[in-house]
Amino acid sequence: MALARAREVLRIEAEAIRQVLRQLGPEFPRAVEIVARCTGRVVVTGMGKAGLIGEKLSATLSSTGTPSLSLHPAEAIHGDLGRVTKRDVVIALSNSGETEEITRLLPTIAKIGAPVIAITGQLRSTLARHSQVVLKAVIKEEACPLGLAPSASTTAMLALGDALALAAAERKGFREQDFALLHPGGNLGKRLLLTVGDIMRTGSAHPVVKETALVKQALLAITRSRAGSATIVDGRRRLVGIFTDGDLRRHLDKTPDLARQRVSAVMTRRPKTITRDRLAVEALRILQQYRIDELPVVDGRGRPIGLVDVQDLLKAGLV
Repeated sequence: MALARAREVLRIEAEAIRQVLRQLGPEFPRAVEIVARCTGRVVVTGMGKAGLIGEKLSATLSSTGTPSLSLHPAEAIHGDLGRVTKRDVVIALSNSGETEEITRLLPTIAKIGAPVIAITGQLRSTLARHSQVVLKAVIKEEACPLGLAPSASTTAMLALGDALALAAAERKGFREQDFALLHPGGNLGKRLLLTVGDIMRTGSAHPVVKETALVKQALLAITRSRAGSATIVDGRRRLVGIFTDGDLRRHLDKTPDLARQRVSAVMTRRPKTITRDRLAVEALRILQQYRIDELPVVDGRGRPIGLVDVQDLLKAGLV
């Protein structure tokens, strides 16, 4: 019984979205243009379940480059309408188009001068008559077995709201970099914004040893810095190599009195490098491609200024 009901609900709600798809017409691009050209904020309002869908629409708009706020209509008539200016656009959601809390706002919004976009299932309603653009969300039936609880109607509003927000983002030329800027805590934000300079080890955490130093001295520097390698430089502080745990293991058996050898004799010469302005994800790609764990960071003169360790990328959430 429960499984059959679930299938019926999903069938009805899927059909509601198909209905909205068939209803799309020239009013939709007009709505997109109004939203894309808004110089203020897109104010989204709705009551009850439609209001919850409106909150989601407002959040989607904001996260895709269109500044937005959600306005509760009951609070709006008690002063919160002061949030609306003539530079704004109002999107009002109401399946019936006769929601009292919404219709009471319309005359004042008209006086303010903000255009109204309606998302409604009733094209001859008060809301539709007072809107510059009406987006149709007409459905045949609710998925509720009693035909009462908003279900298919709110699904239709949700899908149509997503279509509007994302079409407006595309119209405005919203890019991956813009998305990352608004989502700095997400994986995409980290991949597109985090630079090598943000995560590299510097100062005492970055052991730098001259090529004339002994292996013992290099090991002590690595230990003090709690790093996995030492960066090796010449007398002019230019990078000449890197000494890693791998270099140590490779020479333990075949190099007598290893600790007293010059580090230049056992280091890896001409290591892979990167500059501080490159993206951290590029450092990750180099580490993975060459199967290494450390990557010296150099300036324009080839002098080491930092070190990227695979552990740093792990901490940054890139691995």
